[in-house]
This record gives sequence, C-alpha cells and structure tokens, in this order.
Amino acid sequence: MSRYFGEIRQLGYVVRDIEQAMQYWSETLGVGPWYYNPKVPIVNYQYDGRSYEPHNSVALANSGFVQVELIQVRNDVPSMYRDFLQAGHTGLQHVAYWTEDYDADLQRLQAQGFKAKMGGEVGRQGRFVYFDTGLHPGTVIELSEVAGPKGRLFDLIRDSARDWDGKDPVRSFPDLDTL
Repeated sequence: MSRYFGEIRQLGYVVRDIEQAMQYWSETLGVGPWYYNPKVPIVNYQYDGRSYEPHNSVALANSGFVQVELIQVRNDVPSMYRDFLQAGHTGLQHVAYWTEDYDADLQRLQAQGFKAKMGGEVGRQGRFVYFDTGLHPGTVIELSEVAGPKGRLFDLIRDSARDWDGKDPVRSFPDLDTL
C-alpha cells in the first residue's frame, strides 16, 4: 500500500498484438474474461501539453483485486505507450491508482513534485493522468478517476472475473453512456 496513492489497482501492459495477448492471458494464465475495445474513446487527450487524437486498443480483466490492462497502439500519436515501444520495450508499462477525488489527489501529487506527461478522459468523470518518470524512474504511474461510468465498468469487470469459467473469454466494452 502506498501512503501517497493507496493500493495499486491496475497493471498496464503495452503489447504488440492484443488478440494474442488476450489469448495467452486467458488460456495459459486463466485470467479473464477480457473486456475489449478496439478504439478507446479518449477525449481531451494531451501529451506534453499538446492535443492529439490517439487510437489505442485496450483489453481489461481482473485477477483478484488487481485489474490487468493490455494496450496496443494503433497510430503514431505521441504517447508514453509509443515512447515505451520505441525504446524497445513491451510488457509492464504502468501501475495505476484509482481515485474518486481526482482534483484533490492531482493537486496533492503535483505539490509533491509529480508532473503530468499524458492525460485525457474516458467517459464522464473518467479523467486520467500519467506522470513524467523524471521524479520516479521506472514504471510509469497513472492516476485514474473512477467516480463515473468508467468506475462502474471496472466494477463489472471485477465482478465478471470472480466466477469466470473460461467461457466467452473476450467481450465487448459496454457503452459508457449506459453505465
């Protein structure tokens, strides 16, 4: 448990082939079901203070309390995921902490010296920020708001994993506007 962030709630893996990664995690590791979105609807996306339109595919599943995120970059928009790949890496890229009080936590972390590198929003009250690794070399840290529909999606994913029997290993993301 981090006294600054709370519990690590998500492990984010950047992969080159998301379908192959979902198959490995579900068949070999028994983790699933995966909720897959071939193009995550990110709005207000910024990288180093500049706006872009990323195209990322994402799959989410839980292994117990921890959510696993698989990310495949589909365009050449600047991102910390792209940076990770260009540095020759695949695998664990970030750990995420979840918050229902995003503004207060972001302000507190910035006061501690954390600097936003990348951020945006997925659904209403679904903001996220990735911090520059200058202050904390190594795995990137994400702060993710879960006060709105994204949080309800994460609850659905965790609940689906509890008694998953291995059937229907890949499922579509529900529309966040309906959660």
